[in-house]
Amino acid sequence: MKPVRVGICGLGTVGGGTFNVLTRNANEIARRAGRPIVIEQVAYRTPNPECDITGVNSTRDIFDVATNPNVDVVVELIGGYDTAYELVMAAIENGKHVVTANKALIAVHGNEIFQAAHDKGVIVAFEAAVAGGIPIIKALREGLGANRIEWLAGIINGTGNFILTHMRDEGRAFEDVLAEAQALGYAEADPTFDVEGIDAAHKLTILASIAFGVPLQFDKAYTEGISRITADDVEQADNLGYIIKHLGISKRTEDGLELRVHPTLIPKQRLLANVHGVKNAIAVMGDAVGPTLYYGAGAGAEPTASAIVADLLDVARNINTDHHYRVPYLAFSGVGEDTDQPVILSMEDITTAYYLRLLAVDRPGVLARVATILAEEGISIEALIQKESTEGELVPIILMTHRTREKNMNEAIRRIEAMVDIAGDVTRIRVESLDEQE
Repeated sequence: MKPVRVGICGLGTVGGGTFNVLTRNANEIARRAGRPIVIEQVAYRTPNPECDITGVNSTRDIFDVATNPNVDVVVELIGGYDTAYELVMAAIENGKHVVTANKALIAVHGNEIFQAAHDKGVIVAFEAAVAGGIPIIKALREGLGANRIEWLAGIINGTGNFILTHMRDEGRAFEDVLAEAQALGYAEADPTFDVEGIDAAHKLTILASIAFGVPLQFDKAYTEGISRITADDVEQADNLGYIIKHLGISKRTEDGLELRVHPTLIPKQRLLANVHGVKNAIAVMGDAVGPTLYYGAGAGAEPTASAIVADLLDVARNINTDHHYRVPYLAFSGVGEDTDQPVILSMEDITTAYYLRLLAVDRPGVLARVATILAEEGISIEALIQKESTEGELVPIILMTHRTREKNMNEAIRRIEAMVDIAGDVTRIRVESLDEQE
């Protein structure tokens, strides 16, 4: 069979890894695909010293690849929103299949990209957009196709997990570990996307769409970062039998779908609690299969290239198949056409348990007033820790609550912070059991 010819746009870390894997494993890949997959053209701004592109057609204009009649598949690895979107749409318009690792692009523009691809009858593959080398897209879309997915929860940003791991293991402050992550190249100079949960929200949006058969709705994802987590919070969680992880959670409820990213206390014995460093992991609950866990490298040159090349294999196998008979981009046929679809819930409508840390003046009646406010908002206290102090001093108080609505908790925190005996803001972290029976 004739080769599938690939044009790679972007020769940075991931692009270089993809180039090298395709080159090094060419024979193995051809055997799996049933035809060769060859690099027809490469577009890049800066040469990658790890790649020997001698003899390969090269250009500095990525749109040369999108219009090259000899290219069958455009691999978009430039990142970002605007230029990447223009490139992908140009490739589709020119009848090219697309493989991308760009989670932001898919989360924000995926609905229109998939519609354009459907109209042209081409494939858009994006396994590498979520969790690097972990084949979670294929698992959700195909491997768990028999299941009604009940919930999924994942550590889907390695930078945040690296920071929380070292804060726990070494008792260090957030700012200190972040600086180390930046020095090691795990975090960008501007780490906002990672530590404030935006990157994870992009990925969760994609996972939830595939798991529950709804359109991509990034604008409805609740996002909260880890920058306010202190070494004291990490220590207190440990004392209470929990580990703090930055999770993306999507859950099916009677009222709709939850779509949220935030710091979370999970019990130490849960598998997700024991995912450390820059690794990623996603737990998925299906009604037939029960709980499953997918673990591995969430980033890096060749782990991500592994997913990109797997997508290229799928394209090579399906390139001559009528697009009506291919696996749907978001797993379900007619996503967005069915008006009877679950809504994405507001965060205020979420029900969960909470960890609260507040700094209060140690004098009679303060704790009783806090407990009264919680009770008036329908919030029940499960556990309380208060260190010994001298009357009149500021003392940290740790509270664990039973499950309650976020709206009630927000109002309770507003009232507690207004008390004259409370110094500063109340720290709130949500608690999830992630019990397989939940």
